[in-house]
Amino acid sequence: MAGPFSRFELMIAWRYLRARRAEGGVSVMTWISLIGIALGVMALIATLAVRAGFRAEFVDTILGANAHTTVYLSPERITNEFTDDVYVVPGRIRDHEAMAARLAEVPGVTGTAAVVKGQVMASANDASNVAEVFGVTQADLEAMPRIVNPETSQGDLARFGQGIAIGSGIARELGVTVGDRIRLIAPEGARTAFGTTPRVNAYEVTYIFSAGRYDIDRTRIYMPLAEAQSYFNREGVVDEIEVFVDDPERVDDWTLPLMRAAGEGAQVWTWRDSSGAFLSALDMEDDVMFVILSVLVLIASMNITSGLIMLVKNKGRDIGILRTMGLTEGSVLRVFFLCGAFTGIIGTLAGVALGVLLALNVDSIMAALNALTGGGVWQPEVRGIYRLPADLRAWDIFRAVALSLTLSFIVTIFPARRAARMNPVEALRYE
Repeated sequence: MAGPFSRFELMIAWRYLRARRAEGGVSVMTWISLIGIALGVMALIATLAVRAGFRAEFVDTILGANAHTTVYLSPERITNEFTDDVYVVPGRIRDHEAMAARLAEVPGVTGTAAVVKGQVMASANDASNVAEVFGVTQADLEAMPRIVNPETSQGDLARFGQGIAIGSGIARELGVTVGDRIRLIAPEGARTAFGTTPRVNAYEVTYIFSAGRYDIDRTRIYMPLAEAQSYFNREGVVDEIEVFVDDPERVDDWTLPLMRAAGEGAQVWTWRDSSGAFLSALDMEDDVMFVILSVLVLIASMNITSGLIMLVKNKGRDIGILRTMGLTEGSVLRVFFLCGAFTGIIGTLAGVALGVLLALNVDSIMAALNALTGGGVWQPEVRGIYRLPADLRAWDIFRAVALSLTLSFIVTIFPARRAARMNPVEALRYE
């Protein structure tokens, strides 16, 4: 006696599946079920790939132009030597070289960089823009992959010590290019007996970068560390020390070791602290999108039930003959289960192929949509990044395949059990 899912069961199921309607088959319903499952799986894979790509691109732009974690000191009170007024300012790191050396000795730390930060108004060609200045050394600037990318930058980074590096967004809004000069106005300039006067300096643009993040390119300026210390009244001190670790995704593991190494009054601010809410929102959106698209796959799978119920009704005579020939209820159940399973498997495989193809070409598709609509399909000022990325992961494909096959197999069981329990006498009575 043949075992479960034997060759003859597969043969009967395949024959029923491809039978024309005139022969008692339901090929139209089969095609509807197959296409629905394929489209659902395609949408699920493409959506998961885009969401994963968006997150990866967002994180890469953060880590490519920012520190993994930052060490700074608690605010301190300063007394004005002319007016005796007391005001609170951010903590300044005076022994920054020694502190940077201690931080670099922490296991897992791959680099450190002393930074001076300040807000300025940048102006040129009767245009102005608020910008944030980062005072860094040339070696530290060259260690930032998103900043020194030759494919997206202009100018000579070797001349950084003779001017400043600005984001492509600032350059566009001010209408400047490499070699032009822009004025930087800092509200906190020289301190006098009459108060603090703004400081205005003009600098040559020696380098223009594109970090891949709209907000960074539109607001960031890099200035040589020594010049930034002089410009922002930070002689001999820095505002913070940036720290880079070998595994940025686990950056929280270094918080306590870095605070101990930095000493009393030190605080730590990681890239997850600054972007954690956005990343959490992305993760939650991933889960919600998976659930929503799972419902679409379920709806497509329900067409299998409709098709099988019609197939069982049309094949009632055949079921009666097979039962009288000795087929067990289990064999009949497996035959019709295989009919639904074939539809689910073929639809799933087609959906995987279409989903992978769509995910791999999503950038080209967005470019085509931009061309057809005249631009504006993807707005970097809203999305933060300049393109729609896709990261096709094996785990996402596995999840989509497992979901589709599971739903297809589950919805097949009910009509298959109905066929198996059909009374052969009743099936043949009116034939």
